[in-house]
Amino acid sequence: MTSCLAGCLLPPGIALELLDLRPGERVVLPGVGTGLDLPLLPHGVAAAGVDISPEMLARAGAKLPLPGRDIELIQADAVHFLSERAEAFDAAVLHLVLSVVPDGRACLHAAVTALRPGGRAVVFDKFAPDRRVSMARRVMNVVASRLGTDVTRRFEPMLAGGLAHVVRDEPRLCGQYRIILLERVK
Repeated sequence: MTSCLAGCLLPPGIALELLDLRPGERVVLPGVGTGLDLPLLPHGVAAAGVDISPEMLARAGAKLPLPGRDIELIQADAVHFLSERAEAFDAAVLHLVLSVVPDGRACLHAAVTALRPGGRAVVFDKFAPDRRVSMARRVMNVVASRLGTDVTRRFEPMLAGGLAHVVRDEPRLCGQYRIILLERVK
């Protein structure tokens, strides 16, 4: 198997598995969207799915109830919602969110602030390489931005602030995406 092919594989739930969620923990899903992650949450967790779009929340709500999980869906701006809930959650799931919200850095900062010390966050998203963003990627972003995503965002500047450290960082889908596990500094 080539390294690219191995990097393309994304078994369902692998990002959530990295969180190692345990019964009794509280998890927040900013930008929950259609709720694709909700059925993957383990039994015994309490979850808050936050999205600004009532249409997305309606689609997520169609997946509920899920036996053994206490899931609340909240219509709100994720950054505002999280900013008011310092140290309220054990974990956060940021799947395909940081590249679509207006300010990815503010969203990540708010999510980490909402974690208790030692809390974990998992990020699955497309990020530009650490080096300079290529002209081709900037041109591609003209089209991508019309579809609601930014393919020129880099992860490392979003993490600035020292509230969390990277525990694991893996390329996925032939290096176009990354799964990043973070831990809130104690």
